[in-house]
Amino acid sequence: MRGARPGAASRAMELAGGRRALSLWLLLLLLRRLPAPGAAAPAPPAGPVAVGQFWHVSDLHLDPTYHITGDHTKVCSSSKGANASNPGPFGDFFCDSPYQLILSAFKYMNESEQQVSFMIWTGDSPPHVPVEELSTKMVINVIGNMTSTIQSFFPDLQVFPALGNHDYWPQDQLPVSASEVYSAVANFWKPWLTDEAMSTFKKGGFYTQLFQSSVSPQPLRIISLNTNLYYSPNHVTLNITDPANQLAWLESTLEISLQKKEKVYVIGHVPIGYLPFTTNTTAIRGYYNERLVKIFRKYSDVIAGQFFGHTHRDSIMILLDEKENPINSLFVAPAVTPVKSVWQRESNNPGVRLYQYDPLQYSLLDLWQFYLNLTDANMKNESNWKLEYILTKAYGIEDLKPENLYEMAKQFTVPHSKLFQQYYNNFIVSYDKSIVCEGDCKTNQMCAMRYLDHSFYTDCIQRG
Repeated sequence: MRGARPGAASRAMELAGGRRALSLWLLLLLLRRLPAPGAAAPAPPAGPVAVGQFWHVSDLHLDPTYHITGDHTKVCSSSKGANASNPGPFGDFFCDSPYQLILSAFKYMNESEQQVSFMIWTGDSPPHVPVEELSTKMVINVIGNMTSTIQSFFPDLQVFPALGNHDYWPQDQLPVSASEVYSAVANFWKPWLTDEAMSTFKKGGFYTQLFQSSVSPQPLRIISLNTNLYYSPNHVTLNITDPANQLAWLESTLEISLQKKEKVYVIGHVPIGYLPFTTNTTAIRGYYNERLVKIFRKYSDVIAGQFFGHTHRDSIMILLDEKENPINSLFVAPAVTPVKSVWQRESNNPGVRLYQYDPLQYSLLDLWQFYLNLTDANMKNESNWKLEYILTKAYGIEDLKPENLYEMAKQFTVPHSKLFQQYYNNFIVSYDKSIVCEGDCKTNQMCAMRYLDHSFYTDCIQRG
C-alpha cells in the first residue's frame, strides 16, 4: 500500500513539511470562493417547473498538500508515498482532491442555474492521510472551510449535511456523546440547521429537520443519521447496543412521521447493506445493519428515499420486505475525490448529482449524474464537467420507485447483459470502459443491490 518508508529523520522532516503545507492551505481556504480555472462547463438542461430538484455531493476529501512536483511520491500526502500516476491541476487518481477540483465542482453546479430546493452533503471533508498528519483542530478547520466554500457558492440554499467517518480525529472514532468536533461543526452548520437539530447534533452527530415545499401542504422530513457510530472500525462503539441512543431516536422519529403522514428522506455517510465490490461484507457492523434493515422495513411507507456516500462509487440498492417485495430505494453517490489505493484496479472520476422528485408526494422521479473526466481535464487544463447519464433513460425505467428499480435489477441478471455493463461503467464513474464485471464480480454486485439483510444476501451469494 505504501512506498518504501524513509528513515526517521527524513520522515520527521517530511511530516513537518506536510503540517506546514496543511496550515498554509487551510489559511488559503479562508479566502472564500477563489476563482476556479478552466472554461465554464456547459449547463445541464433545466428541469421542468413541475419537478422538484436537489443536489447531492459527497466525499470531497480535500488534500491541502496537493501540488505539482517532479517527485511523484511527494505530490500529495494522501498517496502515502506512492507515485502519483499523472498529476495535473485537477488532481490524480492516487491523491485526494486539490482545492481546484472542489471549486470546479461547485462552480459547475452554480453555473448550471438549476432550480433546486436544497442540497444534501453526505460527509468526509478531510483527506486519507496517516493519523499523525492530522489533528482535531485540522479536521475542524477543513470541515469549516468546505462549509464556507459551499456557502459562498450557494449563499441562499438550504443544505442538509451529514458527518462522515473522516470528519473526526482520530478518523472513524466518532463518539456517542458531546465532543469538540460535534460542537464546532454544529456552529458551522448553524445557518442551515434549526435549534432543535443543532441540539441533537451536538450530543450525537445526528438530527432531523423539516423542509417546507412551496408546492406541497405537507413538509418533507430529513433524517440525517450518524451511521459512523455503526462503522466497523469505530472502536468507541464496540459492544454498545444503541450508540448515542440513535436507533431509539430514529424509530421514534419515524413513528411520529407515520402518525403525521409525513414523507422522509434518510441521509447518512456510511450506507447500510453489503458492499458491492467484495463478498459478505457490510460497511457497518452486522448487528446494526440488521437493526436498521428491520426499522426501515417497518417504516418503508414513510421513507421516500435513502441517500449515502462513503464507498466513492455510484450504486443502487433496493430494500425488500420479508416476502422479497421491493419497498424502498437507496442510492450511494460517487465521490468528488478520485483517490484510489495502489492495490485497487479501478477508481472513479469525480462526480456530483441532481435528483428530481415529485414536489407534492416527494417520490423520486430521476437522477442526473454529472462527472469530470479527470485525465481529459488535466490534459486540457480546463474543468469540463458534463452529464454522464440520466438514470431513467440509461436503464429504460419510468421513475426511481423501488418496484421499477427491482425490475431493472432483474434485467441486469441476464447473462452478458449490456445494461449491467453500463451500470458497472457508471459504478466507477466512467473510469475505464474496458473493465468488465463478470463472474464473482457480478454476483457481488447483484446480491448487494437486492439483498440488504444477512439471510437473503447469504442465500444469494450461495446461489451464485
